[in-house]
Amino acid sequence: MINALLVILGPTGVGKTEAAIDLSKRLKAEIISADSRKIYKGMDIGTAKPSQAIRQRIPHHLIDILSPEEIFNAADFKRQAEETIQRVQEEDKLPILVGGSGLYIRAVVNGLFVGPGTDWDLRERLKEKERKEGRGALYKELERVDPLAASRLHPHDERRIIRALEVYQLSGRPISFYQRQTPSSLSNTVIIGLTKKRESLYRSINMRVEKMVEEGLIREVKSLLANGYSEELPSMQGLGYQQIIGHLKGKYSKEEAIRLIKRDTRRFARRQLNWFKKDSRILWLDRDEFSSVSLLSDEIIKILLEKIPQAKIAFSV
Repeated sequence: MINALLVILGPTGVGKTEAAIDLSKRLKAEIISADSRKIYKGMDIGTAKPSQAIRQRIPHHLIDILSPEEIFNAADFKRQAEETIQRVQEEDKLPILVGGSGLYIRAVVNGLFVGPGTDWDLRERLKEKERKEGRGALYKELERVDPLAASRLHPHDERRIIRALEVYQLSGRPISFYQRQTPSSLSNTVIIGLTKKRESLYRSINMRVEKMVEEGLIREVKSLLANGYSEELPSMQGLGYQQIIGHLKGKYSKEEAIRLIKRDTRRFARRQLNWFKKDSRILWLDRDEFSSVSLLSDEIIKILLEKIPQAKIAFSV
C-alpha cells in the first residue's frame, strides 16, 4: 500500500487539471476532483470537466455523482474523498486530489469538525434578518462574533455565513474555534499550489470563458432550466450559470453576460489565491516558469520524491 497523497490546487484557469492528467500518464495514479460543481451531472461545459475520452483513459473520481437538485457539502465530500483515497492507496497507486474548492481540500487534509446539526428554523430567521436589514447584515454580525471566520468568507457567501452564525448561536462557540481543534487526518501529504502572473492568469481565464461559450455554455444552461432545475439551486449559483441565466431572462445581452463571467471569474480567482496563501504548507510553482506541462510534471515529481520517498512505487512500469 502506498501511503501518500498529492494535492494540486490553485485558482481557476491556472492549469491544475492539465498537470494532474500529465502526471497520471507517468505515474500509477488516479485523480480525485475537489470541485464543488464538477460533482453535478449535466454541468459539463461551465465546470470545465475533463472529456469522457480522458476520463476513460485515466480514472477520475467525484465527478458526475449527483443530480443538480441534490445537496452536497464539505462533510459529504470528506467522507467520499477519504474512502476513495484509501482505496486507491491500497492498490499501490497515488491519489491526486485536484481542484480549487478550498473548503473541500481543507476538509480532507485537515479534517472537518463535527458541529451542531442543522436548525432550519434558525436559518430561516437569519435569512429574514438579511432581507429586512439589507444585504451584508449577516456578514457584519459574523464579523462581530467570529472575525476570523468572517475574514475567510466572501461577504456575499450567504450559505456559509449562515452556517457560521448557526454554529455560534447553537453552540456558543465560533466556527473558527472548532476548525482549529480539528487535527490533521492525513500524513505523507504533499500540497502543490499552481499560480501564474496576474496578467497571464487573467488572459487564461478570458480565453477559457470564450471557449466555454463557443462549446455551448448557453445551450447547456437552457437544457438545465428546461429539465426543471431551478436557478435558485446551489448547483446553479456557480460562475457562468447565473450570468447566462440573466442573459436568458433578458437582463442583459450575450456580450454583457460574457463580460460579467470573465470579470466575476477573475474576482473569484483572487479570492481563491487569498484563501490558499494562508496555508504555509503549500509549495507554490509558477506555471509561467515552465515552458511545457511535462517540465512542470518533472518538478512536481521531484518534490514528491523528496518529501515522500516511498511514493516511488507509484511510478509506471
